[in-house]
This record gives sequence, structure tokens and C-alpha cells, in this order.
Amino acid sequence: MATICRPAVSVPEHVITMQQTLDLARELHSEHAQLDLALRLIENTGVEERHIVQPIEETLRHPGFESRNAVYEAEAKRRVPEVITRALTDAELRTQDIDVIIYVSCTGFMMPSLTAWLINRMEFRSDTRQIPIAQLGCAAGGAAVNRAHDFCTAYPEANALIVSCEFCSLCYQPDDLGVGNLLSNGLFGDGVAAAVVRGTGGSGITLERNASYLVPDTEDWIAYQVRSTGFHFQLDKRVPGTMEPLAPALKQLAGLHGWDAAQLDFYIIHAGGPRILDDLSKFLGVTPEAFRFSRATLTEYGNIASAVVLDALRRLFEEGGAHDSATGLLAGFGPGITAEMSLGRWSR
Repeated sequence: MATICRPAVSVPEHVITMQQTLDLARELHSEHAQLDLALRLIENTGVEERHIVQPIEETLRHPGFESRNAVYEAEAKRRVPEVITRALTDAELRTQDIDVIIYVSCTGFMMPSLTAWLINRMEFRSDTRQIPIAQLGCAAGGAAVNRAHDFCTAYPEANALIVSCEFCSLCYQPDDLGVGNLLSNGLFGDGVAAAVVRGTGGSGITLERNASYLVPDTEDWIAYQVRSTGFHFQLDKRVPGTMEPLAPALKQLAGLHGWDAAQLDFYIIHAGGPRILDDLSKFLGVTPEAFRFSRATLTEYGNIASAVVLDALRRLFEEGGAHDSATGLLAGFGPGITAEMSLGRWSR
């Protein structure tokens, strides 16, 4: 069975704290009619620090979409190879052993995808398959795990490489003053992650079942408006309430597998915000401690989009993993509103 091995994660060297974020919001938007509300929402995220690819002075300037995207490409090429090398080492594989690269990112655009550059520069085989995923937002981390699982189920001897590259700070829009956008300015961070899914062998989570679910008629709740200045993030105030309709989908997936979603041994959940985790804890009937890995990612890095689930999984590995055959759930949530879910057992 396919096993997802220990992820490698990297965050940029430039740091902005919660206090700096609040001070900047007060300075830049002192006349905003809903500033107090925005400040409360940012404080309630619990995000203590975020890492960004440029110093804050450069991040706050907007030289145009072309310049922003050039930074995205340069930083991706500078930072992605190192996390891939660490992920391959942890999985005890080489680039030549990889059969498919699944690259997920929603914060910049390249064509051909970064996968083509990686194949050429890192000596992957020329017949390595490429699956770029650009429009699933935060859910793409879970989707990448599921597509890797599907690929290794179809080709049991194959190995898949997942790469997530998210530079959310490059989507900052200084003239976009909606409360949802101001909140996102204090919530999202930058990060790069990679993990190998081995068709045979490896230590980690042996993947057993996956599924997707879309909450009907919510496609405009999380969205990008693509303008001349780039990607403008749109966040509906109803998004925090989406765990109530999504929890039954998680329960159904576990039930189809003969498991109880409230009685699993570990949970790797996308940390969109504290309300998401609090509500899912309530509707699944699990203790808040069950989501400690996701909360740690949110506190230390902010919402790093598709990379969250890989970082939360990394933290499970760093804690020593779980007991052999421990059961668990991995789930990412994003635009659609979409849930990408998988079940697996801990395997050494």
C-alpha cells in the first residue's frame, strides 16, 4: 500500500509578529471604519508569527503583478529544491526513483509548471509525470496526497513526490480594504513543503481510502478575483461555519471504512483558523488536543495554505509518530468549498 513518508518543510527568513501586524494595520488603516473589528479578528487568529519571502517594507509595496510573479518564480526555484532533497532523503529515495511530481500552489503562476524546471535541474527522469494543481487553494495539500495515493494504487511499484510552494505574502493588495482581506493580511504566511508517497516500503502513514466533498452552492465563499494587480483574495464571512456541513462528510468516509471518526488516534487537519479547528472538534466529537499539530502550525507559521497539512504531518513525525497500526485522518479544506480527505494507519 502507498505510504506517505516524513515531509520536509521550510519557511522564509523574514518574520512578522502578531504585534507588528496589528501596529501596521493601525498605521496604514487608521481611518478605516471597521478597523477595530479587523484588529479583533486578527488577534483571534492566534497567529504569533508568520514568515515571508521579502522584508516587510518590500511586501507592503506593490510594483505590479509582473514583478510579483517574477519574485514568485525566483523564490520557488531558490527554495523548493532543498526541501525536495530532504524529503527524498527521509524516504530513502533518489530523484531517479520518482515516477510523478504533484506540484501544488495558488500564489503564483508559471507555464510550464515548476515541475519541468525541477525535472531538468534535479535530474529526475525525463519520463517523470507532471501533475500541477493551481486552483484548489488550501485544499490542494489534501488533494495532492489523494492524487499520489491514487497514482500509487494504479501503479503499485511507483513513487510520487508532492511539492507545495505557497508565498501568500505576494498576494498582498494594499488597496483592498474589505474586512476579509484585512483579516487575511494577518492570517496567511509563506512556506514550502515536500513529501514522498512510496508505493511500497517507507515509514509513515499507509494510505487506505480517500474522498472529496464539495459543499453545495458555496463556490464564491473563498475565491480569487484576478485583476491587473494580481490575485485578490475573497473571503466570505460564512466560511468559519463550514465545518458543520463538512463534519458529516468526514464521518461518512470513516464509516465506509468501518472506523469511527471520533475515535481515531491522530488527526492532520488544515488549519484555516482557530474557529475551523474549534468547530471541527465540536462536530466530530474529539478533544481540542486532537488538533494540536494543526494549531501549532497556525500559531508559529500562520495559514500557509496547501502546505499546512504537510507541516502538521511533519509535527506528528517529530513527536515520534504513533503506535504501529494507529488510525488517522488527513483533511484539507479550500475553495469550492472543497474537502479533500484521506484515512490511513501508522506504519514503520
